[in-house]
Amino acid sequence: MKIKKIITEQGFEILPGFLIWLTFILAILASIFAPLWAIYFIIIFDLYWLIRIYYLVIHLLTSWFHFKADAKINWLEKLKTITEKNWQDYYHLIFLPTYKEPFAVIDKTFATLIKVDYPTEKFIVILAGEARDKDNFLAIAQKIVNKYQSSFFKILITLHPQNLPDEIPGKGSNLNYAGYKAKELIDELCLSYEKIIVSSFDIDTCVYPQYFSYLTYKYLTHPHPEHASFQPLAFYHNNVWESDPVTRVVANSTTFWLMTDLARSERLFTFSSHSMSFKTLVMVGFWQKDIVTEDSRIFLQCLLHFDGDYEVTPMYIPVSMNTVYMGNFWKSLVNQYKQMRRWAWGVEHIPYLLRNFKKHQKMPFKKKWYYFINQLEGMYSWATAPILIFLLGRLPLLLADKSVQSTMVAQNAPFILQWLMNAAMIGLILSAIFSTLILPQKPASKSWLYYPVMVLQWLLFPLTMIFFGSIPAIDSQTRLMLGGKFRLGFWSTEKK
Repeated sequence: MKIKKIITEQGFEILPGFLIWLTFILAILASIFAPLWAIYFIIIFDLYWLIRIYYLVIHLLTSWFHFKADAKINWLEKLKTITEKNWQDYYHLIFLPTYKEPFAVIDKTFATLIKVDYPTEKFIVILAGEARDKDNFLAIAQKIVNKYQSSFFKILITLHPQNLPDEIPGKGSNLNYAGYKAKELIDELCLSYEKIIVSSFDIDTCVYPQYFSYLTYKYLTHPHPEHASFQPLAFYHNNVWESDPVTRVVANSTTFWLMTDLARSERLFTFSSHSMSFKTLVMVGFWQKDIVTEDSRIFLQCLLHFDGDYEVTPMYIPVSMNTVYMGNFWKSLVNQYKQMRRWAWGVEHIPYLLRNFKKHQKMPFKKKWYYFINQLEGMYSWATAPILIFLLGRLPLLLADKSVQSTMVAQNAPFILQWLMNAAMIGLILSAIFSTLILPQKPASKSWLYYPVMVLQWLLFPLTMIFFGSIPAIDSQTRLMLGGKFRLGFWSTEKK
């Protein structure tokens, strides 16, 4: 039985990588030995993705209109209209894990926290550092405490020890340790778990002024807030005017991907910055400490704990973070690749779900199947679609012999594919427009010529989809398939 279990679990980890490499091998073999069938497949595949792009555009527009409408509302005033619950009884517990970030980055995050349109005396802020960076972190932490301790109810400094059992170094294990330390503090203060709202932010996360008013309103008006996480928009605006076109396109692509999912809440996972009930967080044992993608895993932990009775509620308000730009173009590209590979390591959720479904017999089979297929298809498309559309789609036309090339389908295929590409341009055009409309105010030092650059940079999108989409996704899924020394550890994005 033990051998069977090991084989089964290895099979779970092999499955995603096996599917993508099988797809590429079959696409190449079909292009060589059955080019006409390959041409039919590529045309149908591109048509499917054209339909899907229009479907995603509808959801992007839906989120966009929600975002613009919600931005006009005074959420603090709206919060005061709630009569069933007293919003002033609730505290916000804010986790800020950090590793080797400079004081300027951390200071900027705290500076935005004290400027929010919400009473900050209701904030308990956890600045969570690593023992691997002890001297640097403690020096910065002391400066932060000296500067900001009077602005909040409490600031708690935690130092995550090295080499604790059953964990890997990274954000998840840091948050797990900080979570238990926060629980000790809350128990000492005799605060009710039910009246604490948790937010987990990356250290460079700058909240918009009404973020906590908006979050508190959503939390208090939710019918079952302990069965929900709350997901804001993610903008990458902190250094957007200094960044290069490639990192801007990749960052904005992430923003628009999240916007489409906000409008499809049944598909929505927690990503990067997210909020939830502290009571629920304690019930599931905090963030998992032995994985890379703890930000989305926490949702799955809750989904399984409540046998499927858990959801992610969209919040159409942004938080702002840094792009990976480091002042050096080539170093930034390397960092961008590593960041996307780390995000693509979310493929580790697939074996996690398959291992745990048997333990949760009360969870409806339909919901289990939905989340499994949603994850598998998402990871599969991430890795395969750009390469099939932009590269392998032309291969059967190049390899076909004269008898195939003389057929009507082969002769018209280039025009059909070009027409499908042109029809799909609406998604690219909208992305270019929206990315310009959401830009923060241009620094005085930047020329107005930056605005046309912000639009024209989207011509790089096909390249970014391949080199910072497909390839890092293939890298991650192949590493999971091979296992052992190839497995990915946590890589912390450098901040400047």
